[in-house]
Amino acid sequence: MTAENFNLSDYLSRIGYEGEVRTDVTTLTKLMQCQLRTIVFENTEVQSGRIPSLVPEDIVKKVIVNRRGGYCYEINGVFAMALTAIGFEWYFAGARSMLYPTRRPKTHMVLIVRVEGRDYLCDTGFGGYALRAPMEIKEGETVQDGDRFRLEILDGEYVLGAMVQGEWQRLYGFALQPQEWIEFSLANYFNATSPDTIFTQKKIAIMQTPQGRKILVDDELKLIEDGKLEKLEVEYESALKEYFGLETV
Repeated sequence: MTAENFNLSDYLSRIGYEGEVRTDVTTLTKLMQCQLRTIVFENTEVQSGRIPSLVPEDIVKKVIVNRRGGYCYEINGVFAMALTAIGFEWYFAGARSMLYPTRRPKTHMVLIVRVEGRDYLCDTGFGGYALRAPMEIKEGETVQDGDRFRLEILDGEYVLGAMVQGEWQRLYGFALQPQEWIEFSLANYFNATSPDTIFTQKKIAIMQTPQGRKILVDDELKLIEDGKLEKLEVEYESALKEYFGLETV
């Protein structure tokens, strides 16, 4: 994944990354955590009636130059550009969200990164209670910043789950099957236009913090810190600016 206007130094500055970069798990983890804490998972463009561009140069301009956020294709796309520039071995994979009441097509995008002989699931673009760091792809549980996650195999695919308020919640399923960037163009159109997706139904902004996450959905703001949840009734546009540093477009 490349773009003519992508510059690794600009990206590292955008996410607040300091220090050297290497093709190791330590760098991969720091990259993912820095991005999750600085680039907002948001759908303001979809809510304005537009289909987000998947042209790599447009994504760089939006996320890095204009310092906005986006959803999975955009912010995982930028993450993939950084991985390419550093020299990581990786590929895109399609994932099926399990947060809807009925079975969905694989419209979510994740990255599979191979480091030091092991495959890791990386995802900076799911929002909600998603991963906080790379997770080695094998069955079992792991704890990241106090949050519990697990991978299980169901019907021949891996399923990522998270412990949410004391109960396991399945987030999405995926297979270790490489997908080309162009394969997500239809999924992008679907997510941006279908009345059956959360992106057209609700205004969303989500970002992680070192000890928790901020989740804004319409006029409800959830502030999660050290496992404690605070819910606030807010005005969406004001909260978007105050808590996420963004304005509607």
